[in-house]
Amino acid sequence: MRFTGYQTEHFHDELFLTKNQAREGAELLIKKIDSLTEGELLKRQQSAERSMLYMGITFSLYGDDCLGKEQIFPFDIVPRIIEAEEWEFIEKGLKQRITALNLFLEDMYGDQKIIKDKVIPEYVIYSASSFRTPCIGLKPPKGVWCHISGIDLVRHSDGKIYVLEDNLRCPSGVSYVLKNREVMKRVFPQVFEASKVRPVELYPNMLLRTLQDIAPNPVSNPTIVVLTPGIYNSAYFEHSFLAQQMGVHLVAGSDLVVQDGFVQMYTTQGLKRVDVIYRRIDDDFLDPKVFREDSLLGIPGLMEVYKQGRVGLANAPGTGIADDKVVYAYVPQMIKYYLGEENLIPNVPTYLCWQDQDLHYILEHLEEMVVKSANEAGGYGMLVGPQSTKAERAEFATRIKANPRNYIAQPTLSLSRVPTIVDDHLEGRHVDLRPYVLYGDNIEVLPGGLTRVALKKGSLVVNSSQGGGSKDTWVLSKKAKS
Repeated sequence: MRFTGYQTEHFHDELFLTKNQAREGAELLIKKIDSLTEGELLKRQQSAERSMLYMGITFSLYGDDCLGKEQIFPFDIVPRIIEAEEWEFIEKGLKQRITALNLFLEDMYGDQKIIKDKVIPEYVIYSASSFRTPCIGLKPPKGVWCHISGIDLVRHSDGKIYVLEDNLRCPSGVSYVLKNREVMKRVFPQVFEASKVRPVELYPNMLLRTLQDIAPNPVSNPTIVVLTPGIYNSAYFEHSFLAQQMGVHLVAGSDLVVQDGFVQMYTTQGLKRVDVIYRRIDDDFLDPKVFREDSLLGIPGLMEVYKQGRVGLANAPGTGIADDKVVYAYVPQMIKYYLGEENLIPNVPTYLCWQDQDLHYILEHLEEMVVKSANEAGGYGMLVGPQSTKAERAEFATRIKANPRNYIAQPTLSLSRVPTIVDDHLEGRHVDLRPYVLYGDNIEVLPGGLTRVALKKGSLVVNSSQGGGSKDTWVLSKKAKS
């Protein structure tokens, strides 16, 4: 299995400039693959898959036919490569975006100046299902709301990087980044070292430092826990993995209680005060006294302790308003309003169904567009127009008309591709990228992130729940100056 015959077609390829010309940073990898004996690359792929199986790297599928079904997370050993100069630009753009989004969250639950100045319509905020009225007036430690973020990026055929969506509630996937890297260092050890790939292994330490930064003062050695919904959650592997890597407790809501004005954890030695909670459950389930009364996942009284500054929460409650895909359309305006800057990484052009002019255009061009629900994830609640049937478009048109605020539409991008093993040969498959941004005392970006790949031929949907997989992401170090 070699690159002989590999077709870049009319797509931007992350490893090749043209059919026979590799990008500079990918030359070593491509030469190595082309030098392998027949069948060796496939053997290495199979070995990697066995490693994933033995390490228990799984996720859960949910749907009519597969409720809670455990799956090995699909992985392809041909990595995505990002050269140093481009990564510097991406990192700078991500820091700019997160800074503005954090200021927006502070404003939304504070003075709401951006609404008063008519930069964002009041209707957009108050009609959002993710806007949390109980969070008005909250003062998170050090003014940081979004401690852990995952920003989804795509590259179009024009070669430019665009922000596809923001994930500021409970972004998942970083455990796969770490495990992918562990496997890849065994699959291509010499090429990996020679390519001077920037490490990702320090993420658990980075995350721990971020969580320590939001502990209530004065605490020299804060007690930190990861709050999980439980073993049936699709990302439970990640919850347990990150807790283990950080050396902190993994807890469910039933392991915690509010007593004597603090959050306390049940232990074999009695109750122990908890200083910081990395919560992997949605706002709705955090505190049944404030949000959903029927929640069995959260801790009654948690929000009152948080308001009093006696526990840190990552991410802060209320951050979901920044994930709303209608609000996403206004992020360039946020960057201009709060920072006085033009956005470095642009949004994908977005049409808002609640605006009459946009709605008319969308309904007339459904077969050309991707339509998304404002608050769904995982590839659900979405129509990919060019791959849809007439009946599916008619159904979506009905949904949009019934609740136009709940939908946005974007032109169908020609996503970039990376060579991927398909049976006994290599084919290009579409990818996106989710870098992870940590915000404690400083903003840090993990070098790389989760490259998700649409394993189905022609598919643009990269989500694991929709048949996608992942690749390792190699961010190359700067070259030494001659």
